[in-house]
Amino acid sequence: MASPQIFTPREMIEKLVSFDTTSHLSNLALIEFVESYLASHGVPSRRVTNEDGTKANLFATLGDETEPGGIVLSGHTDVVPVEGQDWSSDPFGIVEKDGRLFGRGTSDMKSFIAIALAYVPKFLKGGPKMPVHLALSYDEEVGCLGVRPMIESIIRTMPRPQVVIVGEPSSMKVVNAHKGIQSYTTKVTGLEFHSSQTHLGVSAIQYAVELISFLMTLATEMRERGDASGRFSPPYTTINVGTIRGGTALNIIPKSCSFLWEYRSLPDADPSEIISRFNAYAEEEVLPRMRAVFPGAKIETVARAQSPGLAALDGDPGETLVMKLAQCNSAEAVSYNTEAGLFQLADIPTVVCGPGDIAQAHKPDEFIELSQIAECETFMGRLADFVSGRPI
Repeated sequence: MASPQIFTPREMIEKLVSFDTTSHLSNLALIEFVESYLASHGVPSRRVTNEDGTKANLFATLGDETEPGGIVLSGHTDVVPVEGQDWSSDPFGIVEKDGRLFGRGTSDMKSFIAIALAYVPKFLKGGPKMPVHLALSYDEEVGCLGVRPMIESIIRTMPRPQVVIVGEPSSMKVVNAHKGIQSYTTKVTGLEFHSSQTHLGVSAIQYAVELISFLMTLATEMRERGDASGRFSPPYTTINVGTIRGGTALNIIPKSCSFLWEYRSLPDADPSEIISRFNAYAEEEVLPRMRAVFPGAKIETVARAQSPGLAALDGDPGETLVMKLAQCNSAEAVSYNTEAGLFQLADIPTVVCGPGDIAQAHKPDEFIELSQIAECETFMGRLADFVSGRPI
């Protein structure tokens, strides 16, 4: 057997960042590297692939997989695109400057994965009395797609873990609540006509504007409802229209118009309320007026991505453990979405805790502070002590 591969956390971060795992590309090269690395330490792993085999989740257990109450370290391997961004250096090469490491995925979220992997020898040292599971997913950035079949596999094949730690950038604070996200494409189809004959055409843009105006009315209502917990910023469910496209020329009544929109709901809110009210308004208020002129008019709304929020489970033993590992006295709530809500939906206690600042995610010249890496290393060291039965 070949000698075990050894990487420092810094070296592992550099290695993982070097793989261009932008969501529209394959992540298999990174997965193959991690498989080989784990195998060099005698750790088997299993893939859960997508339908065409171009992407894969990877699940591995350090210790006895059949032991209940293990700790899951979960992270996504994909990153957002760099095209169109003004980077000062190669996004897929690490540059250190002013106490920071620059590169795509340094904060979101390859550093957490890298540090967990670099600590594999310490987790294995002496034989862990409690298993540590590594769960690496694909396509989180486009709707938390890959983790879903991996969660199903975990439920089917192993005892319920004590807690899942999703290592999204939280500045190493423990997060026990975040908002859910629902996103949609709405396409409005009207009737083209000369712009001088507005009574004979059906303007898709005009009716799309009505629909968007209704969404903004709902947004105002959500803001007025507020957040009873007082934990979120902003303290209410939000609605955003991101893009709108329609029309062909100034003197043509536009036949089609489409817009992309989303809402980010508080974890205790009904996630179906906004889309249900939007669809009812479209069908009952807008579409009849369109079809009075042109019976073939349509309003079609298709879901793009949906991921549940994470609700606080105060006093949960898993959360208490992670707070002890992170040396936090209280848990936070955030407005961004993660895979944590999907684990919780499967009745697995879950928190978010990882190095880096979410403010750096998705930006050009993304970076992570070296101090955050050091803090995560300390966290992993405490976890290694805990699973080995040593005091923390």
